[in-house]
Amino acid sequence: MKREQITESLEESGIIAVIRLDDVARLEKIIQALSAGGIRALEITMTTPNAVDIIRSLARKLNKDFLLGAGTVLDTTSAEQVIDAGAQFVVSPVLNIDVIRKAHEFDKPCLPGSFTPTEILTAWQNGADIVKIFPATALGPRFFKDIHGPLPDIKMTPTGGVDLDNAAKFIEAGACCLGVGTSLLDKQMIANEDWPGLTALAKKFIAEVTKGRQLTPHS
Repeated sequence: MKREQITESLEESGIIAVIRLDDVARLEKIIQALSAGGIRALEITMTTPNAVDIIRSLARKLNKDFLLGAGTVLDTTSAEQVIDAGAQFVVSPVLNIDVIRKAHEFDKPCLPGSFTPTEILTAWQNGADIVKIFPATALGPRFFKDIHGPLPDIKMTPTGGVDLDNAAKFIEAGACCLGVGTSLLDKQMIANEDWPGLTALAKKFIAEVTKGRQLTPHS
């Protein structure tokens, strides 16, 4: 898929699951469980041991409708490595304009991290496909509404602190999709290989996204 198509798919899915796990067998099961629950995107962070090899292994096996991305990408070398391995999108906790440009060289979307209004606008003006607000824990849903007052066209996604209690609120406030980590990828469920439980949790998050979209003024 082209960059614009991938971005649209991330928005439509509503949830980007974020994980740090080096067990490829379990990751395959996790992806199956998430897919069954309606989630179609997973971000493997570069803080995962052997992340590039894991992305390469998973990318060969995945259904084309499921998007595999790389997170915690801090430099252009890492960006090129993960895209070569099969990552369909690149995420960073910080704003590195060169990483945005490198991802675009390969026609892949980049979601750089930003925290302040200046960083958010700078990211957007330099081609960010979606601006990742990180850490969203410190800001909350209201921040998205406040930013969209003067900057209504910027696509933003929160990462950090997103859970079932605030997921709909972030969407209602203007987030185009959500980055969700441990509140979705429950460590105990994964340890117990409770895949039906993980699917049920995924469905709950998708339901909250739907609820939030129904509450937005333009819906």
